[in-house]
Amino acid sequence: MKISENWLRTWVNPAIDSNTLSEQLTMLGLEVDELAPVAKAFTGVVVGEVLTVEQHPDADRLRVTTVNIGSGEPLQIVCGAPNVRVGMKAPVATIGAVLPGDFKIKKGKLRGIESHGMLCGASEIDLEDKIDGLLELPEDAPIGVNIREYLKLDDNVIDISITPNRGDCFSVRGIAREIGVINQLPVTQPEIQPVAATIADEKAVVVTTQGAPRYLGRIIKNVNVKAATPEWMEQALTRSGVRTHSILVDITNYVLLELGQPMHAFDLAKLEGAVQVRQATAQEKLQLLNEQEVELNEDVMVIADDAKALAIAGIMGGLASSVTDDTQDIFLESAFFNPLAIAGRARRFGLHTDSSQRFERGVDFELPILAMNRASQLIQQLAGGEFGPVTVAEQTDLLPKREAIELNQAQVDQLLGYTVASDFITDALTRLGCTVTVKAQGEWSVVPPSHRYDMAIYQDLIEEVARIHGYDNIQISLPKIDVQLATYQDRFELAQLRQTIATLGYQEAISFSFADLKLEKQLNPNVQPLALANPISSDLAVMRSTLLSSLIPCVQYNLNRQQNRVRFFELGLRFDYQNATNIDELKQIPTLALIAVGSSAPEQWHVKTQPMDFFDLKGEVEQILAAGRVKVQYQRSTREWLHPGQSAEIVADGQSIGYLGRLHPSLENELDLGTTWVAELDQTAVLQSYVSNFTELSRFPSVRRDIALLIDDKIEVKEIQQLIQQTGGELLDSTWLFDVYTGQGVEAGKRSLAFALLWQHASRTLEDAEIKSGMDHIIEVLQNTYQATLRAS
Repeated sequence: MKISENWLRTWVNPAIDSNTLSEQLTMLGLEVDELAPVAKAFTGVVVGEVLTVEQHPDADRLRVTTVNIGSGEPLQIVCGAPNVRVGMKAPVATIGAVLPGDFKIKKGKLRGIESHGMLCGASEIDLEDKIDGLLELPEDAPIGVNIREYLKLDDNVIDISITPNRGDCFSVRGIAREIGVINQLPVTQPEIQPVAATIADEKAVVVTTQGAPRYLGRIIKNVNVKAATPEWMEQALTRSGVRTHSILVDITNYVLLELGQPMHAFDLAKLEGAVQVRQATAQEKLQLLNEQEVELNEDVMVIADDAKALAIAGIMGGLASSVTDDTQDIFLESAFFNPLAIAGRARRFGLHTDSSQRFERGVDFELPILAMNRASQLIQQLAGGEFGPVTVAEQTDLLPKREAIELNQAQVDQLLGYTVASDFITDALTRLGCTVTVKAQGEWSVVPPSHRYDMAIYQDLIEEVARIHGYDNIQISLPKIDVQLATYQDRFELAQLRQTIATLGYQEAISFSFADLKLEKQLNPNVQPLALANPISSDLAVMRSTLLSSLIPCVQYNLNRQQNRVRFFELGLRFDYQNATNIDELKQIPTLALIAVGSSAPEQWHVKTQPMDFFDLKGEVEQILAAGRVKVQYQRSTREWLHPGQSAEIVADGQSIGYLGRLHPSLENELDLGTTWVAELDQTAVLQSYVSNFTELSRFPSVRRDIALLIDDKIEVKEIQQLIQQTGGELLDSTWLFDVYTGQGVEAGKRSLAFALLWQHASRTLEDAEIKSGMDHIIEVLQNTYQATLRAS
């Protein structure tokens, strides 16, 4: 919305400059997009009167004039404007004047005739040219007065971006209210007096829709529609971006901008019968003022007479009932339309009018009578006429209700994080037009004014307090929050588990919790699966006891489609019903399952393709367990569906949490799979809580010693490692197997195992004697326990 600063200051005039005024509006939530001067800077231009006009002796298009500027002798000025004539008044740029664009006026000669200044057109003083020639000033323009003062060019146009919730600010009155509140100044509106009826003529008004709770109309006869729009009104309109038309249109536009109330005047002679406010009928047509013909339907509200629609209510009038130069009598309307009855209708017809812009945001429902009085007053002053009584049609039960909002000091302090004085809150809300009742110290009951639709809950009131107090005045402080910190859980989360497995090259599978009975029996002949009463299909007939019964068909499907390397994982439920006597005793166990077929790595040029083996799978499982910091041991597995020599139970804290290994070769043949590697772990165990314990690293060097043992091949490496670690004591930091050898030089039934032993002390450097003593003791224990012998190098 554009508004003249001078016009605004006639309502409220704080002692601040234009930039500060714009800053105040922006901080109030009414963002100023532009502050533009009405005319660029210029000096030395006054009102002059043309005394004589003579033809230039040497130029057909030039005239030699004498001009009275109210001081000294009349000036001789050569002028080429076609409209220059004796008696006219126009702007005169005197010698020394500086016009926009830094154009300086000097004494000069035009075709041999001296010229002491310049008669100006509108463009010369940065105004819009409406005619070809000089800017013609009114006859009563005072000679010699500075043109900037006379035309009030020391003015700015303030372009304000108004948010949809502030429909009350689409007027000078609304903006002035805001400025008055922030500067604690009274707002001085024009004295508006009702125009008494001088004739009894009255038009019946019939309202048959709920979209028009209040409708006012008035007959005004013998109006001079050809009366000229006064300069002050024309300036106000044009500086607000509204073009002037005729006196009646200009007056209704002026009231629209001044008070925020859209109004419309109908040619009374073109109305038949009563004025009706109703919903349109289906396919009803109307030609609008812009000559656009629209087809209406039942959800569009119209103003009509007994024969036809006259206007789309709250949006645009119709061409057939419009005021023309031949109009003598008018019917003037002023109404409150429900915003929901207007919203969206204008856009439907490709329209965006000043009227719809205001009505769909909400116009003050108490404003129509004030606007009617203001428009009547201006019509009487500027166009004359005889006034009938104001007809009022109301449905008071449909008018917006102004309900009281309860507010207390604690709510204000909590929401702003800052304490605002209670007296300021009372004063600010009162100055905003609210009816404020102080119930107790720091407690208020607030009834919003009729023009503020956006005040409905206590948070709206606090927002208003913050606006008026000034956002810049709210001190920065940390919020006061009573926080109860939960116990820290250092957990390996499910999302991390998925990410860890995905980085190993596995893709997640999501399947039903049901399986094929035959496959369940193949995997575990001893299982007695729980059958579904109404299965989806025959291959999804029982509750699965292992996730492999869901993953194996996925692998088969991919192998049958030439996918030679397949790796899946699934996080889901398996069901343990071995000891269950009814459905309530069925155990649902969250489980992680892996299945892999094919090479250990994708085919590539720099690495030879090798089939996946037990240690590849074990390494991947250990990476998953390491991510969750789960410490495990391994034991030989006896599960029937696994290869007896290439499978292991995974044990944590003495309990099995799963297994890993190769499917039994006979099962691989039955399922036509080839070598297939699988693992299944208890998901809860993998995701168990763990604590990160940091042990300070030793600053002293470690010492490595290796031993190679000839030992019975039936003894598990795990047992040997555990014995070495126990025997080595605190000085032995770690041990690991790095070589296994059988063959030439090693008798049958034995194998050579080479272990690395890392020795280190936390606070000192170890001596050779200590390390030798430890090594000798370990060898002695191994010899006595497993009849191991040192292998000669």
